[in-house]
Amino acid sequence: MAIFEITGNALTPVEPTSFEDQGVSERGDIQRLLRERIDCLEAGLIVLAEEFSGWQDSSRRIDLLCLDRDANLVVVELKRSGDGGHMELQAIRYAAMISAMTFDQAVAAFARYRRLEQDVAAAELLSFLEWSDVEEERFGRETRILLAAADFSKELTTSVMWLREHGMDVRCIRLKPYRMEDGRLLMDIQPLIPLPEAAAFQTQLGAKRLAERKENVERHDLRYRFWEQLLTRAREQTSLHAGRSPTRGTWISGSIGRTGYSLDYGVTQQENKVYLWIADDKPAFEKLHAQRAEIEAQFGDSLIWRNGEGQKGCSIAFLQEGGYRSPVESWPAIQDRMIDAMIRLDKAIRSKVVSLR
Repeated sequence: MAIFEITGNALTPVEPTSFEDQGVSERGDIQRLLRERIDCLEAGLIVLAEEFSGWQDSSRRIDLLCLDRDANLVVVELKRSGDGGHMELQAIRYAAMISAMTFDQAVAAFARYRRLEQDVAAAELLSFLEWSDVEEERFGRETRILLAAADFSKELTTSVMWLREHGMDVRCIRLKPYRMEDGRLLMDIQPLIPLPEAAAFQTQLGAKRLAERKENVERHDLRYRFWEQLLTRAREQTSLHAGRSPTRGTWISGSIGRTGYSLDYGVTQQENKVYLWIADDKPAFEKLHAQRAEIEAQFGDSLIWRNGEGQKGCSIAFLQEGGYRSPVESWPAIQDRMIDAMIRLDKAIRSKVVSLR
């Protein structure tokens, strides 16, 4: 967007320029000016350090290290020209390095930067955070990133959007210089990611996606633990699935001695099943179905016979209550019932599957 000066009855465009053309340096000018008015980038920040280097490799320095009022550390990286380069990757390294900073370390850095006594620096930070005393468990729980540059490439903004979708608070702020006709130099400071009007929506959307992702991870991890425990218990009673390893999926497959057929365990949140799976062989399913009475009598219960309509295969299953979302203390009983049903299904149906023509 262009900037216009209102002159009488006309709008006169203010010509954009570049920091390089105006002899404005990255460190000596832009960084120096912004550290004194850090609120130009974001309200509610305090600068802890400039050119911070708290690690052994002194060539790696954070342009401005800040703290927000929620006690989060904020890494500010600046670029005066080009398209931002790979500043997001550099900032991520810095964020990782600084993420373990304690309140006392922050006080030490702030004291050096402002040339204060330690107790004075600590008091000023406590006042900024509105804390009566140090709350170490709240300090630095998150590390955020602010990228400020004259422009941003599509690759960089794509990376930033992806990082934001995966829970990292990274923001892009454009610093655009303009030269007035009378020689005055202006700087337009505009947030690009997230846009102010979309920030609340994006925050809600991001929180929803994070919650969904967390729920998926928890669900997969819970299933893995369920299968791990079931297979351990099963090995004590049968060798049917002795060579199988736990997965994060919904089923565990076992051999029955014939290609295209398997004896499987299945589990959902509140139910489980043991079943014979028949891949693409409806005639074989019909032959087994003709022996239904005998198979169910030997199994000791009714089975669910699905002929595969609209599916890739057929199944003969026994369904029970109890799944991986059942209380963990009930898992052993659920798994023992599954193992017992699997052993009974194997005895009732294996010989008939092997003898199929």
